[in-house]
Amino acid sequence: MDDHEWLTERFAEHRSHLRAVAYRMLGSLSEADDALQDAWLRASRADVGQVQNIAGWLTTVVARVCLNMLRSRGNRHEEPLDIQAADPLLGPASTGNPEQEVVMADSVGVALLVVLDTLSPAERLAFVLHDLFAVPFEEIAPMLERSPEATRQLASRARRRVKGAAPAPNADLSRRREIVEAFLSATRGRDFQALITLLHPDVVLRADKAVMLTAEPVMVNGAELVAQGAMAAMQRAQFTGLALLDGAAGLVMAPQGHLRVALAFTIVDGLITAIDVTAEPDRLDGLNLAVLD
Repeated sequence: MDDHEWLTERFAEHRSHLRAVAYRMLGSLSEADDALQDAWLRASRADVGQVQNIAGWLTTVVARVCLNMLRSRGNRHEEPLDIQAADPLLGPASTGNPEQEVVMADSVGVALLVVLDTLSPAERLAFVLHDLFAVPFEEIAPMLERSPEATRQLASRARRRVKGAAPAPNADLSRRREIVEAFLSATRGRDFQALITLLHPDVVLRADKAVMLTAEPVMVNGAELVAQGAMAAMQRAQFTGLALLDGAAGLVMAPQGHLRVALAFTIVDGLITAIDVTAEPDRLDGLNLAVLD
């Protein structure tokens, strides 16, 4: 077996790991696959005779490609477009695989993808490689042309963003999380009766103008009407996940990790009494959003 055949087998062997790294770096399946293709072209032209840890070396190649893509994306102010959808909040149609995108986003965590999207390329690389894949700072630092200590500080800043401010003490946080999670599950599954059981009969849903693309904010009263509205938003629910919003359990809708909608819940005696839906960019920017452990 020659070196090229050996490298081909090793790349195939580690492909799932490399794709996982690229997806967390880029937040987009199509871009992750593009990164792997570019990384393979670079790797196939390299001399790997002296490489002792091929998995680590391939991870470095993929990470460098992703870092360049993130920097290029920022310079062009572009966002990846992977989703087939007519909904303007989900983005324009494309030839991507939305079902697989949903599975990947769920496996990583939508809230984590949202927070990663707010980091600088250097912070994102340092955090993803070190905190998610246990790559030592000494190996990350050369990619960023920084010292290991400076790279450690980048990861630390990113980690604080991911964790967010400590939530207010709330003995019911776990129970509230269960209710919000059940709301999402029922919406995704189009289970109308399950939604009704979670809602107070007089529940109020308030949505800003950007949510419905209306001239004025929208208010809906009553469990049945709110549940019907949730059913109509089933497509959006596929790209939605749990998050910590201003210290409370909530939901964020974020195709490719880009925050589009946030849902904050008021829960009293185990029932949802109010839902506030936000999509206006200025209001979204004002949210204290973090990963809900």
